[in-house]
Amino acid sequence: MALSSMTGFARSHGVCGPYSWAWEIKSVNGKGLDLRLRMPPGWDAVDGPVRARLSETIARGSVQANLTIERSGAAPTVRINTEILDAVLAALKQLRSRVDATPPTLDGLLALKGVMEVSETEESEDERRSAEAAVIKGFGDAVGALGDMRRQEGAVLGSLLSTRLSEIAALAERADKSPGRQAEAVRARLAEQIAKLLEQSERFDPDRLHQEAILIATKADVREELDRLAAHVTQARNLIGQGGPVGRRLDFLAQEFNRESNTLCAKANDVELTNIGLELKAAVEQFREQVQNVE
Repeated sequence: MALSSMTGFARSHGVCGPYSWAWEIKSVNGKGLDLRLRMPPGWDAVDGPVRARLSETIARGSVQANLTIERSGAAPTVRINTEILDAVLAALKQLRSRVDATPPTLDGLLALKGVMEVSETEESEDERRSAEAAVIKGFGDAVGALGDMRRQEGAVLGSLLSTRLSEIAALAERADKSPGRQAEAVRARLAEQIAKLLEQSERFDPDRLHQEAILIATKADVREELDRLAAHVTQARNLIGQGGPVGRRLDFLAQEFNRESNTLCAKANDVELTNIGLELKAAVEQFREQVQNVE
């Protein structure tokens, strides 16, 4: 299964009977799957089916879908409300004997509220059901196109993440081969630190001195961090090769990378190892930023 990004955009449109419709869908990063639908009033029947279609294709991301619909070819119906018109004429007849005014015009009468009613032709139930089915299918087509775009971007992301992992692995190897980690260098640093301890007191207990030496050597050793970094790199590469919705697990590994690089910097006891640790932190941060966009 291919790796997918969480960002994408797609459109679909069509005509069914008197209805013309268009979908516009875009997705961005999100912690889970969140769909925000904007539809014309009266089209709530498509809500459930389109949400089901989306969850079949996309596992994660914040998705916004806009549906626009126009109904054409339906001539409007004009109806005169004779009851209201008769009541208005009767009132005018009573007022005519009391008020000297110009007789009302036809357009004036028709402009009165309720006298003339304009309504669209009632839609056919079959036409409406066919249009709803077409709109749902169109949403599925748009989601399919969205998924294709997300996978294309996911392929690019996978390549970038693999590059970052190679950098992390190379830096870990450099740290492992750093001269500061060689036995002679470690022994020299221990001798120097023990000498400082002896300067503070000539009455050091040999057993305590031995324990202090072991403690110093343990604190300076980054073997455990390097082993964990190598294991995390292998696991991350496996996840990228596996594909699918692995963004959460990659994000967890990014946190683990960051933890190990911080510990390595804290334990670094020479300039070269410190510089390697700082480069490692930068590569890990780039990896983490790119992982945020993986489904």
